[in-house]
Amino acid sequence: MNKPLRRIAIFCGLLVLALLIRDNWLQYVKADSLRTDPKNRRVTIARYSSPRGDIIVDGNPITGSTKTSKSGLNDLEYKRTYKDGAMWAPVTGYASQAFGASQLESIDDGILTGTDDRLFFRNTLDMFTGKQKQGGNVVTTLNAAAQKAAYDGLQKQGGKGAVAAIDPSTGKILALASYPSYDPSTFAGNSTGTDTTAWQKLQKKVNPNDPMLNRALRETYPPGSTFKVVTAAAALENGLYTSADQATNSPLPYIMKGTTTELKNEGNIPCKNATMRVALRVSCNTVFGKMGSDLGSDKMLAEAKKFGFDAEQFTPVRSSASVFSQDMNPSQTALSSIGQYNTAATPLQMAMVAAAVANNGKLMKPYMVDKLQSSGVDTIAQTEPQELSQPLSAKNAQILQSMMETVVKEGTGTKAQIGGGITVGGKTGTAQHGVENSANPYAWFISYAKLPDGSSPVAVATVIEDDNANRDDISGGGLAAPIAKSVMEAVINSKK
Repeated sequence: MNKPLRRIAIFCGLLVLALLIRDNWLQYVKADSLRTDPKNRRVTIARYSSPRGDIIVDGNPITGSTKTSKSGLNDLEYKRTYKDGAMWAPVTGYASQAFGASQLESIDDGILTGTDDRLFFRNTLDMFTGKQKQGGNVVTTLNAAAQKAAYDGLQKQGGKGAVAAIDPSTGKILALASYPSYDPSTFAGNSTGTDTTAWQKLQKKVNPNDPMLNRALRETYPPGSTFKVVTAAAALENGLYTSADQATNSPLPYIMKGTTTELKNEGNIPCKNATMRVALRVSCNTVFGKMGSDLGSDKMLAEAKKFGFDAEQFTPVRSSASVFSQDMNPSQTALSSIGQYNTAATPLQMAMVAAAVANNGKLMKPYMVDKLQSSGVDTIAQTEPQELSQPLSAKNAQILQSMMETVVKEGTGTKAQIGGGITVGGKTGTAQHGVENSANPYAWFISYAKLPDGSSPVAVATVIEDDNANRDDISGGGLAAPIAKSVMEAVINSKK
């Protein structure tokens, strides 16, 4: 071969090599980024070219798909529909042609659209049989009756609020309600006239009630006196006190250590050297504030972390981390130990606290997806219950149960009584809110129910923030406990 031909051959070979390198770069290195690029219209078209799989509650779909009228620039064939969308939005999230997806709709998008690698066998089989590709299903742990009771209770109360309910023995989330809420169906399409308008009306800058905020998972509130359950657990676990009926070292008045400030109680209640049972029943700030201060910041922080504080939870939807600060001085620790100062918790977190006590001290990891299914309803993934921690011993948990049951039997939580052989334990809370407590407080109630056989099928946390309520009428026992009661009753009745 003469020299010019050899040069041309080498040059052509280099071009072929460059093409091969470029092709492999695009197919293997850049494949994911190109596939997920928002400018890649083919991905969106493929996602909405067939009906999505469904999100399932109690064996019934709470989602669906409907054909769109393809016109103009809209080349997407199917859009999402929702049954009781506002009630279920904190669980499902949304799937919108225009605005993407959130929560379960986003996390399990591959299953719901049928593109997940775990559906390869089913998709291959459908290809050979000529069947249209379909998405798989997400089967949740939710209890429809409990969710309805939670949402209806919040809606009837008005204002803003949230409910989280858990099965203490497994960690299954049974209810997750937030109010006000939104219907994802209203912006599931791609119309600038309807969907975009509906979306814009839901944004916080337009709607200060922020209906798209998932208050059950993403909002942290000062837990107020419901946190006294954690403080009581810390006192028992660290041997500060060993019995519910042992007198505590609790002076009245109580001046917080290192200050000249008196920590006051709400009203004239019997808190001087009160037992933990009495102190929890009437909700003594002085007893539990001093208790936390005596234990110290480190021990209180360690116990709070065992209950899940200072860590995000993934259900698989992310829940914001609840907060208990570290390196606090004695007065800050006292205030934090009664659920004030920097202490903040999601409703899910406080449901976890009640669940751990009800489950004899064992805290199970909360989760809301029971299993993932193919379009042929074959199970391709199953969630197994998982122990998260052991915040307190079985003995101490039973002591704390007896204290919480006294609260409901004859204390501030009597409106949560169920009867019929059902034992309820609970704790009310009214948490300060606003600069120098100027705004209406938050009303809390955490609880669990026990069946006659001693098992506990449900633990609940409810929080209410009502700016329009009469300040004197706001209390955990008055506003939040009746909602918790209805949720517990719904779970119990569904097991009959």
